[in-house]
Amino acid sequence: MLSIIEQIKQGKLWDFHGGIHPAENKALSSKQPIKAAGIPHELVLPLKQHIGSRGDIIINIGDHVLKGQPLTQGDIAMCVPIHAPSSGTITAIEQRTTAHPSGLTDLCIVIATDSQDTWCQTKQYPDYQDRDPAELIEAIRLAGIAGLGGAGFPTARKLQGGLGNVDILIINAAECEPYITADDRLMQDYADEVIEGVRILRHIIAPKLTLIGIEDNKPEAIKALEACVSEDDNIIIRVIPTKYPSGSSKQLVKLLTGREVPSQARSTSIGVIMQNIGTAFAIKRAIVNGEPLIERVVTLTGEAFKQRGNVFALLGTPIAYLLEKFGYQADKKYPRVIIGGSLMGFTLPHANVPITKITNCILTPKRKELPLHTYEMACIRCSACADVCPSSLLPQQLQWYAKDKDYDKCEEYNLSDCIECGACAYVCPSEIPLVQYYRQAKAEIWERKQDEMSAERARQRFEAKQQRMERDKADRENRFAKAATDRRQNMAASGGDDAVAAAIARVKAKQAAVATTPTIKPAVAAAIAKAKAKQAASTSEANAEPDNSEMAALRKQRKLQAREQKAAKHAELMQQQQADTDQPSAQNTDKKDAVAAEPVTKVNTDAAVDPKKAAVAAAVARAKARKAAQQAPAAIDAEPVTEVNTDTAIDPKKAAVAAAVARAKARKAAQQAPATIDAEPVAAEPVTKINTDTAVDPKKAAVAAAIARAKARKAAQQAQVSIETQAPVNDATTDAAPAAEVNTDVVIDPKKAAVAAAVARAKARKAAQQANKAQSNIEEE
Repeated sequence: MLSIIEQIKQGKLWDFHGGIHPAENKALSSKQPIKAAGIPHELVLPLKQHIGSRGDIIINIGDHVLKGQPLTQGDIAMCVPIHAPSSGTITAIEQRTTAHPSGLTDLCIVIATDSQDTWCQTKQYPDYQDRDPAELIEAIRLAGIAGLGGAGFPTARKLQGGLGNVDILIINAAECEPYITADDRLMQDYADEVIEGVRILRHIIAPKLTLIGIEDNKPEAIKALEACVSEDDNIIIRVIPTKYPSGSSKQLVKLLTGREVPSQARSTSIGVIMQNIGTAFAIKRAIVNGEPLIERVVTLTGEAFKQRGNVFALLGTPIAYLLEKFGYQADKKYPRVIIGGSLMGFTLPHANVPITKITNCILTPKRKELPLHTYEMACIRCSACADVCPSSLLPQQLQWYAKDKDYDKCEEYNLSDCIECGACAYVCPSEIPLVQYYRQAKAEIWERKQDEMSAERARQRFEAKQQRMERDKADRENRFAKAATDRRQNMAASGGDDAVAAAIARVKAKQAAVATTPTIKPAVAAAIAKAKAKQAASTSEANAEPDNSEMAALRKQRKLQAREQKAAKHAELMQQQQADTDQPSAQNTDKKDAVAAEPVTKVNTDAAVDPKKAAVAAAVARAKARKAAQQAPAAIDAEPVTEVNTDTAIDPKKAAVAAAVARAKARKAAQQAPATIDAEPVAAEPVTKINTDTAVDPKKAAVAAAIARAKARKAAQQAQVSIETQAPVNDATTDAAPAAEVNTDVVIDPKKAAVAAAVARAKARKAAQQANKAQSNIEEE
C-alpha cells in the first residue's frame, strides 16, 4: 500500500463533507493589478490585531516615529508587535472602534503622518539558508507577522510548534470566499516573492513534502506559480475543484492529504502545518528585505465602488479613506460596508474603522447585488444546513441551544469545531442568521473559560504563596534555633555567660520599669502644682497666730449672761445647798454607775458653796485661760505627764490649739459653775476641739490623751486639799496649778478622772474622722 506522500505525488485528492457552490463574483476585482492605496493623513493602529496577547506600548504621545519602527513589544510567542506603517507623530493613544463583529472599541495608537514615509533602520537576512531556524523564527515574530488568511494566528508560534513534528507543508492559495481576490492577484503579480517565501518556510520546517493548494478558478495564478517553481524546490502545486469552503484549514488538509484534524486540535497534531499565501509573501519581505508587516493586500469590490480592484493598504488606514479615494457611492436605501466576503464577512457600524492584519476585503454591495435579510422565520427542520456543513455538525441543534443560552449543550455538540463559514445560513430557507448565534455563543463560552482560568491561576498563586511563606517561616525558625544553639555552645566553650540573653534580659527589665512608671501628662502636672501651691498657702495660714477678737467679744457677752443667771438663781442655790447637806455620801454611792456611762466630772454637793466662791472660781478660770495663751509651751513642759513620749517634739501649732481649748473650757466653766452646784451629774465636754484645717496625727492624739490623764490626776489631788481646808482659791493656788481647769471647790473622784481620760483617748482617735463636726462645734461655741 502506498504511503500518503506517494499518493499525493501521484495526484490523488480527497473530499470533505458538505460544501456549497455560491456565485463567485471574483471577476469584479481580479482583472486589475495591485495598486498602492497611498498614505492617509491619520493611521489608527489597534494594539491587538492577532490571536493572543497585546504588546506593551514603548512610545509616548508626541513622539516622532519612522516607518517600520516598533510601537509595542512582547517577550512571548503569542505576542507580536505592531510597527509604524509610515513616519509621523504619535497624537493619541485612545479607544477607537476596530474591525470586529462586536463593533466594540479597543486601545489604539494614532499617528499623524508627515507624508515623508521615512524608513527606520532594519535588519535583513538575505543569506537565510545559512541561518538557524530559531533565529529566523524570532525575526518573523519581531516583524509582527500573523496569519493573513483571516484567523490571525501568530506565525512564529505556529512554526515553533511544527519544528520536528510535521512532514507536510501546505500553502493555502485556495481563496474560496466569494468576491475576494487578494491572494489571486498577489500570486499573479508577485509570484516570485511568494515562492521565495515558501522556500524560507521550507528551510525552517524542513518538511518531506510541500504542497500549494489552489482552486481551479485561478488559471493565471497557477501559471505564474508554476513558472517560478523549479524541480529542486520540491514544491508541488496541487489544483483542487472549486468548492466552498475548501480554503478552510481543516477542509484543505482533508482534500490534499486525506487526514482529518481531530476536534479541538490543530493540523500540526497530524503532522501537517499550513500557511497562507499572503503570509509567505510577508515572510519573504521580513527576512530578505527587512520590512515588518506594515501593509497588506486588500480587495475593494462591490457595485458601490467605481474603482474596483486590489490595493496595498497600510495597516491602520481608515476604511473611510479608501471609500473616498476609490469612488464609493452608497446605496440609497441600504448602504452597507462589509469587511470580508459575502459569507464570512460582517457589516461595519461606521466607516471610521482601520485596516488590520486580518482585513482582506472591503465589500460594498448594492441592494440587488446582495439581498438584505431583515427577518428570520422559524426553523422547519429541513436539515439543509446539516447537509452542507463542512464540519459534519448539527447546525439546527446548535442554534437552538445557543439561542437558549445552554452553553454546556453547545460544547457537547462540538460548537468549537464550527469554522463560521456561513454555508448553513446560505442554504437556510428560513433565513436564520445561524453564524451570528454561533459567534455569540462562542464568545460567551470563551469568556467563561477565561474566568475559570483566571480563578484557577489565582488559586495556584495563592497556594504557592502560602507554601512559600511557610517555607520561609520554617527556614527562619531553623536559622534562629541553630544560631541560638551555636551561641550557647560557644559561650559554654568559652566559659562565659550568654551575652545576648543577658542583653535581652536587661532590655526587658528596662522596658518593664518604663511601663510601670506612670507618665504624667503636662496638664496633670500643672494641676498637681496648683494643688501643692494651694496646700502650702493653707498651711501657712494655719501656722499664723489666730485672731481672737471675735472670741473675746463672745466671752464678754457670756460673762454678762452668767452674772444675771447667778443673781436670779442665788436664792434657789442656797435652799438646794441646805437640802443636800443632809445626805452627803448616799448620792456619791448611787451615782457610781452613771460615772461609767458618762465620762463627766461629778460634783460633790455635800459641801456648801458660797456665791462669792463661785464668782472667784469663774475669775480664776478666766485668768488661767489668759495665762495659758501666753505660757502654753511652758505649761505643757511643766505638766507632770508620765505617759507622754518625750521623743515627740511639741509643735507651736499644737500649743495654739491647746490655748484655744483652754479658753473655750474657761468660758464654759464660767457659764456652768452655778448650774453644776444645783444640778445632778452634768456631762462636761471632754473632747479637745481642734482646727479641722489641720490633719490630726494619731501620735499627737496619744500625747493629748496623756496630758488629759495627768491633768485629771492633778485636779483630783488639788480638789481633795481644797475640800479639807475649805479655803478660798487665791492667786497662789492658781499659780501652783496652772493646768487644772476645773473649779477647786468641787470634789473629783480619781475613778471618774480615769474614766474621763479613757473617753479623751477614744475621742482623740476619732478626731480625724470627726474633723468637720469638730470645726462646726468650735464655730457654735
